[in-house]
Amino acid sequence: MSSFDHKTALTTIPHKPGVYQYWDADGKLMYIGKAKDLRNRVGSYFNSDRNQFNGKTRVLVSKIRKITFTIVDTEIDAWLLENSLIKKHQPKFNINLKDDKTYPWIIVKNENFPRIYWTRKVIKDGSTYFGPYGSIGMMHTILDLIKETYPLRTCNLPLTEKNIDEGKFKVCLEYQIGNCKGPCQNYQTEADYNKNIGEIKEILNGKIGNVIRDVKAVIKSASENLNFELAHQYARRLEVLEKYQSKSTVVNSAITNVDVVSIASDERYAFVNYLKVMNGTIIQTQTIEVKKQLDESDDEILTLAMLEFRTKFNSTSKEIIVPFELSLEDESLKFTVPKLGEKKKLLELSQKNVLFFKKEKLNQYEKLNPDLRTDRILTTMQKDLRLTQLPKHIECFDNSNFQGKYPVSAIVVFRDAKPSKKDYRHFNVKTVEGPNDFATMEEAVFRRYRRMLDENQSLPQLIIIDGGKGQLSSAVKSLKLLGIENKVTVIGIAKRLEELFYPGDSFPLYLDKKSETLKVIQQLRDEAHRFGITFHRKKRDQGTLKTELEQIEGIGKTTADKLLTHFKSVKKIKEATEKELSAVLNKKQVIALLTHFNEV
Repeated sequence: MSSFDHKTALTTIPHKPGVYQYWDADGKLMYIGKAKDLRNRVGSYFNSDRNQFNGKTRVLVSKIRKITFTIVDTEIDAWLLENSLIKKHQPKFNINLKDDKTYPWIIVKNENFPRIYWTRKVIKDGSTYFGPYGSIGMMHTILDLIKETYPLRTCNLPLTEKNIDEGKFKVCLEYQIGNCKGPCQNYQTEADYNKNIGEIKEILNGKIGNVIRDVKAVIKSASENLNFELAHQYARRLEVLEKYQSKSTVVNSAITNVDVVSIASDERYAFVNYLKVMNGTIIQTQTIEVKKQLDESDDEILTLAMLEFRTKFNSTSKEIIVPFELSLEDESLKFTVPKLGEKKKLLELSQKNVLFFKKEKLNQYEKLNPDLRTDRILTTMQKDLRLTQLPKHIECFDNSNFQGKYPVSAIVVFRDAKPSKKDYRHFNVKTVEGPNDFATMEEAVFRRYRRMLDENQSLPQLIIIDGGKGQLSSAVKSLKLLGIENKVTVIGIAKRLEELFYPGDSFPLYLDKKSETLKVIQQLRDEAHRFGITFHRKKRDQGTLKTELEQIEGIGKTTADKLLTHFKSVKKIKEATEKELSAVLNKKQVIALLTHFNEV
């Protein structure tokens, strides 16, 4: 297979906005992209520093055998063309905007005396569609409002003027109970019916305030003309509309015809939420999922999703509220990054929705594939702790002593963010006299990693020291003696404020108290403390018993050591029978020991 001469191809590509397409050796379209400057954008894929790309991007570049492009006038035109081409060709390396399901719409049917109902199928038959509705509950609330406020037909009779004039139809039960005004027998004129349809369309477009003003005008006119029945009828309609409006308005009604988009993402997925706001009322909302293909930025994904939403919801708004400045430039649109006020509240509401959606989706995926959770936690830890590699192997040290006596050090090991108990170790401190926590840490760290180096074991990616700057400095001193201070990352955690310290940095790092990174570190610290305390208590009990044993007549230091070695624990020595003790002691010693413990 011949290689691709990208340098020659680049000379034919202009410095203009447009859309580019990458094709493989079989003539198959692999990827479609947009650019403000086609040559600069395409050239960036062939940059000598390819390590900046993820694996999929490197695969894509290696397969390119032809580049085609289309020049357009503006970046917004490139944006629109890219979206339409992606939908048409669905290239392998382009991201896919996933809905998960078909959302419902409210349809105003294209017919005489239009019916209004909900559907999941959009058919190009001249009917008007409103939606889609991300919340089925919201959609039914709106339909209930319409049904309660406006008498409409539900039958599918062909209500042409000819059929009505010829008397082909009879009114049904819906007319008898007041849900329909009987247009089938000309009891309601088409003009009156269509006036109601016009008001309903205003409500579905979020312009409920306009409808309320019209209803108030009818009430006023009817009252002045002493038409109290009509006034009462419209007063009931006004009550229902105002009740619905009070539930729907979330911001100042002066905010009209605005789109709101926000994004939450990780290494694999992005989630984008959209809110459509009319007169302070959210009339449409939806969240979509995007599976990343080529390590796309939040800017790129948000821009693409925004176009998808605006097309789907037929948005004509000129202002779009976004969480950060976008690279997209379009004179016909205003992008707002609010800092405070009502628009900030709208953005926060969108962000709350997208974060909830992300959490629920990732929980679903992680239940099906637990490795996803492990990868996410390790990736989060790498980012939070500024590590150069994933912390798949973590070790944590903790010291214990009792008034300077029986000093021990414990180490616990986590692999893939889970305890690996078979790798736990503890150390009887050999070189430290008295209560010297720093020296104890120095000895434990040195012994641990000297042995790992001697046995050619792989070093951990992260070492955690339970303690503040002093213990951390002691650990670093040992790592330097071993020549591995630059091969591993070591941090200290201080108990009081959960401060994280790095060597040589006087300012601690504070993580969010709810962060998974801090929870894993706390779990390591607590597990090291538990393991260390358990071993320390055992050693202390043995030390106390050994002293006690040596005070018994006929039992000296050597005999006491034999007992502890044979029975392993204090409890077992005290519970041993005369026969069991005879395996270690002579008859005189057995009697003395049993007499001592019975007296105690």
